Amino acid sequence: MIFFGPTNAGKLRMKVSLLSDDDRTWVKERTELLFGGEFVVSGNEVHDPHKLPGFIVTLGRERLGVATYHVVGEECELVSIDSLSQFCGVGSMLLEKVEETALSLGCTRMMTIVPNDNLDAHRFFQRRGFVLKRVRIGGMTKIRLLKPNVPREGYYGIPVRDEFDFEKTLEAKSE
Repeated sequence: MIFFGPTNAGKLRMKVSLLSDDDRTWVKERTELLFGGEFVVSGNEVHDPHKLPGFIVTLGRERLGVATYHVVGEECELVSIDSLSQFCGVGSMLLEKVEETALSLGCTRMMTIVPNDNLDAHRFFQRRGFVLKRVRIGGMTKIRLLKPNVPREGYYGIPVRDEFDFEKTLEAKSE
């Protein structure tokens, strides 16, 4: 756990940067830990986050979070986002950087897929302008065909069954 109080204030600042080759092994390890394997399945797509473009947040030498994305046409999918320090701005910094990059690549929409049990992620995305676009009832059944080790019970003891698609319209910020 990192302490963000007066002791560290002014000494170190969180920094967002592109994923480096050195970060990719760590991303692979985090993906295996969080998603039960080195790949993730979103809808009908299989992604290897450690091979995707993305960003990392660091504080000094410590890695605090990572986000990876995939762009197709005008849509940017946030494939993974992982903050090791909740409620410290890590996730927000990562999401803002991915949105900024997506806009610069000509994207007009950003989307992400969240399982039904991850209520913290539902809150996080909705507070940042994402809206629920679709629910795939029983969507996790299909994912378990590729990844049988996906748990049946998730956060807060909620059965992991469905996929929720969140989407946000991207617009350039007016200065």
